[in-house]
Amino acid sequence: MSQKDSESQYHQFLKKQSYINRRELLQRVMVAAVFLPPQFQRGRGRRGLRAPRVIDPAQIPEYRYRILPVDRFPSLQKEFDSARSNDALGRNRVYRDQIAPLGFKIPSDFPGAKSIVVIAAYAKNMHADFHLDGESYRIVIPFQYYEEDLNSEKLKAIVRKEIIKNDSGRIVDVSDTVPLKLLAARSGLGQYARNSLIFVDGMGSYNLLYAFLTDHPCAEDHWTELRILDECNRCHACERTCPTRCISRWSYAVNIDKCLTLYNENAGEFPNWILGSMHHALMGCLKCKAPCPVNEGIAELSGELEDVTEEETLKILKGAPDEILLKSLQQKLKRFRGVQEREQFPIMSRNLQALIRI
Repeated sequence: MSQKDSESQYHQFLKKQSYINRRELLQRVMVAAVFLPPQFQRGRGRRGLRAPRVIDPAQIPEYRYRILPVDRFPSLQKEFDSARSNDALGRNRVYRDQIAPLGFKIPSDFPGAKSIVVIAAYAKNMHADFHLDGESYRIVIPFQYYEEDLNSEKLKAIVRKEIIKNDSGRIVDVSDTVPLKLLAARSGLGQYARNSLIFVDGMGSYNLLYAFLTDHPCAEDHWTELRILDECNRCHACERTCPTRCISRWSYAVNIDKCLTLYNENAGEFPNWILGSMHHALMGCLKCKAPCPVNEGIAELSGELEDVTEEETLKILKGAPDEILLKSLQQKLKRFRGVQEREQFPIMSRNLQALIRI
């Protein structure tokens, strides 16, 4: 057998294996937890020597949406229950506790709900300079952790005026109670990728998902077969970039037990297998987004937040917040999760210590 024939058979084998694993994923990896990631070093798929793609921010859609009738809830719940009971999602108790309350149920105080609108709003990462000992530390704040201008209240108004076009109907934000990624994938709003993130046309994985129940009987039913990005069949950029190796080369299921985001979002000491060099954001993990070819040009876009003074940085590192500090940081960091409530502050303090390496 020639080398060419041998390579051809090998690629056919890999393609078959990829298909099998994709089918397995569609049955089990419908997790609803919000996973976050990007990064600033390059390393995209097979780009070769071509010039990098440049994206005009004005061409990125502000939001996209899809609609499903609540009659789809039983099917969605069955899929979510199947995924939640699968050990392939990991056994971490904190993570399991976080997704346990989620589900597709009509609220008892909203029996008249008829449709659910799922929205993906474009968002970009921010940077803030933290000052300490005469030095400036430029730190990234992922879009999942600060309050975007296009927030829940504004999107609720958009649902009313531009989507259902009903001034009298009831609309309820259920973003915190439904498995958003599965909802987005089943509605056709987005597609899963190897790193378990949802990619939306025109904004890649730089999107925030929201869901709104309404008693308006929408005619649309965007129910869609679950799909995986075609690019994932021939690209392993995210898997190669993941610092903890929680992304698999041979399947599309992320090992939650090893995901840096899980430990970066929750209190307590970091496991000893998480090295100092792995930390790169004030919250979450940013490693698997930027290398993705689908995110090319979008990943490079970012914004600026106000500087954090040396006095404020010292207070953060010492874990000693006062009302003046919290109020200032809420304004400067656009209501960053770590300064919204005092019990979240120790997480921010610990993460900043890891970034500044004190």
